[in-house]
Amino acid sequence: MNPTTGVISEAWDHYTKHWKHLLPIAFIVYAIVGLLSILFSTMGLIGALLVSAVSIVGLYLMQGALTEAVADIRDGRADLSIGDTFRRVSPKLGAVIGAGLLAGFGIAIGLLLLIVPGLILLTLWAVIIPVIILENRGVFDSFGRSQQLVRGHGFSVFGVIVLTFLILFALNIVLALLLAPLDDGIAGFFSNLISGTLTAPFIALAWTILYYRLAGAEGAHPQTTGQGQPPSTTQSQPPATQQQRPPASGQPPASGQPPSST
Repeated sequence: MNPTTGVISEAWDHYTKHWKHLLPIAFIVYAIVGLLSILFSTMGLIGALLVSAVSIVGLYLMQGALTEAVADIRDGRADLSIGDTFRRVSPKLGAVIGAGLLAGFGIAIGLLLLIVPGLILLTLWAVIIPVIILENRGVFDSFGRSQQLVRGHGFSVFGVIVLTFLILFALNIVLALLLAPLDDGIAGFFSNLISGTLTAPFIALAWTILYYRLAGAEGAHPQTTGQGQPPSTTQSQPPATQQQRPPASGQPPASGQPPSST
């Protein structure tokens, strides 16, 4: 069975059951980033740089927090508070930002060159954030691990990515029509706030569930060992039965073996 089958429907099921826990995480980040962006926009070049920095940190903090929250609710309940969720992600924020920036840069170059290379990289690196958060991988290690998980399922993983982006695109169109009468600045603020709050948790759900499905198909449990590596699945295998050769002619049989009849 294809491990990506039913990812979107499972994500929607979790979304409808746990939206009260997931949406506030996205709302807090988008609201703070939006308000700071308005404040810094009056400070010229320095303000523009501050807006960029705040936006980058906020974006990846939210992605990491939502990934942690999705992992928390997979058993059917939310055990972590919103504050606990952000605190768990904070030590990994540097790796998440580094990997996110590198991936964004690589994908952008690929899209500018021939489009197809960018889409390939987008697919291969689809689960780098879950890998960092759930397996405690480093920046560069997360790229190889994501590629390892996606290998053999590229087209179906790309299909999940396309579906999530189509949902985001459709919601943005609806919001643009609803907010059209407002001033451009106000409309942009509320569009980002509402769209991000509603869609970011769903996208995080889809891509984190995708990670769990791919890890399960590989046979690796997505929990980590003390070294941040998924535990090996080979230790539980029973030892192979060793075939013993019959004794050579003229030699006594080995201990515990019946003598061969000749």
